[in-house]
Amino acid sequence: MSEDQKKQLEQQLWNIANTLRGKMNADEFRDYILGFIFYKYLAEKMEIFANGILKQDKLHFRDLKTSDIHNAEIIEAVKEEALEKLGYFLKPDELFSEVAKRGNSDVVGISNFILEDLQKILTNIQLSTMGTDSEEDFDNLFEDMDLNSTKLGKTPEARNEIISKVLSHLDKIDFKLENSELDVLGDAYEYLIGQFASGAGKKAGEFYTPQEVSMILAKLVTTGKDKLKSVYDPTCGSGSLLLRVAKEVKEVGDFYGQEMNRTTYNLARMNMILHGVHYRKFDIKQEDTLEHPQHLEKQFEAIVANPPFSAQWSANPLFTSDDRFSQYGKLAPSSKADFAFVQHMIYHLAENGTMAIVLPHGALFRGGAEQHIRRYLIENRNYLDAVIGLPSNIFYGTSIPTCIMVFKKCKEQPEDVLFIDASQHFEKVKTQNVLKEEHIDKIVSTYRHRLEEGKYSKRVPLQLIADNDYNLNIPRYVDTFEAEDIIDITIVSENIKKIAIETTQINARIASFCTELGIPTPF
Repeated sequence: MSEDQKKQLEQQLWNIANTLRGKMNADEFRDYILGFIFYKYLAEKMEIFANGILKQDKLHFRDLKTSDIHNAEIIEAVKEEALEKLGYFLKPDELFSEVAKRGNSDVVGISNFILEDLQKILTNIQLSTMGTDSEEDFDNLFEDMDLNSTKLGKTPEARNEIISKVLSHLDKIDFKLENSELDVLGDAYEYLIGQFASGAGKKAGEFYTPQEVSMILAKLVTTGKDKLKSVYDPTCGSGSLLLRVAKEVKEVGDFYGQEMNRTTYNLARMNMILHGVHYRKFDIKQEDTLEHPQHLEKQFEAIVANPPFSAQWSANPLFTSDDRFSQYGKLAPSSKADFAFVQHMIYHLAENGTMAIVLPHGALFRGGAEQHIRRYLIENRNYLDAVIGLPSNIFYGTSIPTCIMVFKKCKEQPEDVLFIDASQHFEKVKTQNVLKEEHIDKIVSTYRHRLEEGKYSKRVPLQLIADNDYNLNIPRYVDTFEAEDIIDITIVSENIKKIAIETTQINARIASFCTELGIPTPF
């Protein structure tokens, strides 16, 4: 698929999404359109899988009637295979295209009212997994899609009409799922998530990291590797960051994540499945990561995170005996959980692993417990590998400048920390600052080769950081000072004197002209 075709598809989907918009805000109509797209994906995947099984019998899955006893036996056999391989099951009459046709039927005597059937089908997808290995991954996956909500229309008929219209538009789009080399739908889904994030204001940070920042994090943690045993995001949002890491390597063994927001947790699971990640290869949990961690027994080869900036947490004294925090001697302050996330991630980092976390700049230099934790990480453990300053106004919902901190338990260059100041390297697009490909490449290349460049990057010895009381504020180490041109006061004085003489001469000429004309002089 060409870039133009890809953009055309993205625009088509965005136009369909806006069909639903009405009086709903971005969060609400996002849940419906992404849910319908996901249902279409599941149905088409189901049909392709079933047709593959039935090919030798020259049967087509959608033609099988559940009322026929012989067909019912075939469908049951397909169901058994589907639950094992796909993790879910849909009957022939539950396929997306079949429902879309019924909703837009104008055949006399055939009802085109599909609301009840559609709600039942979405429930049946979940019910089909009960008692199987995929049950947790599909549990309440469509709970945010209330087809009886008056936001879709005041009457059932109005709601049915708008939903039927959306299904009809989606049914005409070919996601090319039979071509396993293409991830057309996955890319389009990511595009839509990004579009919703850009229009969701402050809430955007709950579920989406800008793509260019995701790329940087992914490239940092995959440096020197083409395969990963595991990748983990403790604040995974929609799962986009986990999936971005997968694009940087040939293979990822398993994906792990945790997300507190229920709606966003559902979105993350949909996103994983829709990108072709098998249900056995991902483990996304819904809980507060700091208060109720769900993967405590595991360590991960790559860890990425864009946690909520300076969030509050309990900082419960009981956590001083928690293995994630006990060795530091202090907990991150309750008003700023930034370093609590760092400590949590360090605990889960494998000896050969790399972690990269986005933090507000304040985390680099604030005193108190945070300074104590920074000191421990650098002086006692020597885990800090790099500090990268990003431009301000690149995240949705906040204009504050941010940074990326990179940690390793086994550093290749243990004698220093690399500081990169990329804060002035961006392109302004409307009201947002954007990192272009060349800006991303420069950051990643500088990190991978540990390059030093005037006013951009510096390898700083650990002793110098200690001399600065473990203050990691980037301008302390990367000098971006631009010297002003030296001004010769004598020359300036001579120029002023010259101008004064010229002014006097001009005034005299004007006065003579005024005298000749018989008019008063203007001065």
